[in-house]
Amino acid sequence: MLSFRYGDEGLKEHFDLHGWVLVDTLQDDDVRRLRAWIDDVASWPDTTDKWLHYRELTDDGPKLCRTENFTPFHRELKQLLTAGSVLATATQLLGEPAVLYKEKINYKLVGGAGYAPHQDAPAYPFIDSHISCMVAIDDSDTENGCLEVASSCFGEVLPMNDVGCIAEQVVATLTWTAAPVRAGQTLWFHSRTPHRSGPNNSSRDRRALYPTYNAASEGDLRDDYYRAKLEQMANHKVGSNVQVSLIGDFQGRPVE
Repeated sequence: MLSFRYGDEGLKEHFDLHGWVLVDTLQDDDVRRLRAWIDDVASWPDTTDKWLHYRELTDDGPKLCRTENFTPFHRELKQLLTAGSVLATATQLLGEPAVLYKEKINYKLVGGAGYAPHQDAPAYPFIDSHISCMVAIDDSDTENGCLEVASSCFGEVLPMNDVGCIAEQVVATLTWTAAPVRAGQTLWFHSRTPHRSGPNNSSRDRRALYPTYNAASEGDLRDDYYRAKLEQMANHKVGSNVQVSLIGDFQGRPVE
């Protein structure tokens, strides 16, 4: 298991050295509110011109695996991700004012698939300085498919395979360490920090909120990102699994 730093003291120094840092973000009442907001988003109908729902096939049938582009339609989640402590931490870690670049909910419900080893940077066009985090909605551990990271390995984009994930021969050379995160904690990581996660083989859901931020000096590119993503995904299929990204990291089976 990783030995995490908590709180603000030494936060940026730890991040700059390891490419990740874990902080306490939400109290118990905040977690309860967040879960209610996520339940609300998950109940929304599928659309083609607003938020984006993605579904995977599990042994128990189709299940929701991701929702994106929801902040324009949910006031409380927009406030959480664009003001207050989350944005302030993004600004601290980037070393300059931050702006929301994209946002997603990964549900990883019981029976849900995992993610192949990858770096986020190849899936994020337009920007050089970006940082992501995982706000745990439910406890995330080795049983329900928590993240695994490779520390101090974020200096460059690593060689990739044909679906944009880390090449298999490189994966074997990295030291992977489980990163359990309790509900209400936030794991921040550099967009070039290698990470992966296994399937949820437990009886507990593992939902998490994943905002990504870029340096405001590079511009507010959120609309550009979603426009480019939808266009590319409509015209270019990556791999044979459910495509939820511009790279083929998700291992979920498609719903026929």
